[in-house]
Amino acid sequence: MSFALWLLRGVARCPLRLLHGLGTGLGWAAYAVSPSYRQRLNANAALAGVSEEGRRAAIGAAGRMSMETPRLWLRAHDAPIADPVRWEDAELVEEHIGRGRGLVLLTPHIGSFEVTAQAYAERFGARQPLTVLYRPARQALLRELQQTARARPHLATAPATLAGVRQLMRALKRGETVGMLPDQVPPEGMGVWAPFFGRQAYTMTLAAKLARQSGAEMLVIWGERLPRGAGYVIRPMRLPTPLASAGALPAEAEAVALADATAINRSMEALIRAAPSQYLWGYHRYKQPRQQPAPAAEPSATPS
Repeated sequence: MSFALWLLRGVARCPLRLLHGLGTGLGWAAYAVSPSYRQRLNANAALAGVSEEGRRAAIGAAGRMSMETPRLWLRAHDAPIADPVRWEDAELVEEHIGRGRGLVLLTPHIGSFEVTAQAYAERFGARQPLTVLYRPARQALLRELQQTARARPHLATAPATLAGVRQLMRALKRGETVGMLPDQVPPEGMGVWAPFFGRQAYTMTLAAKLARQSGAEMLVIWGERLPRGAGYVIRPMRLPTPLASAGALPAEAEAVALADATAINRSMEALIRAAPSQYLWGYHRYKQPRQQPAPAAEPSATPS
């Protein structure tokens, strides 16, 4: 066992309250030592109009997310989540599962998105398993952990590749559930430029395409991180902004993809504005893929 993995296993055994306390310090340390991270976090939060208080809270929350992840990833595969998890509006998920159709769950980089998938698998996975899309990490250790630690009973993983997309479609056609981070910058050619908090962001089109092609339904879901290590609250909700009308002509596919991406971004904005202190503002949301240049900014109106 490598030293890094040994250290992570030691962290995983610590109480959640201690990890969140240490995580707050870690979040502020990262903010202090990395000018690029600090600038990106402040710029992204400013675009959304986040208050100074909300921005400061988000700095600590990012560190708490980092420290709780080993606890979620490295417990025994057949062991339940070690910390209290409470559901609100679980009947909304029950309602969709009861229809016997596939389900697409959208979870942006807010709260504990790791616990959200595991909580779904524990409560509903025996009836309707979950497959989550992930972007393979560059570091070998993290890549191995993504592939092994995230996979649990009734919870599978699919990489953000063509093979992974096919895996997701097969799951939906079996009437299962898939989950993805809709605010994650997609690979080149798998997105469109759509507004996100007033700025053009390369946005995935996969979620809406999967739902349309499989006949699956779509819900937003997120895991609120409670203070002082008290656990989590899982909150499913309907998509605040509906997708474009179904039945569009093939020639309208590009316009429909943009309309769907815009609708999903607006839905994510509504959720993030409700809990801005739990969003990862330091995430590189406005990253520009090499072969996908951002559209030119529209000139501002000149007063007459």
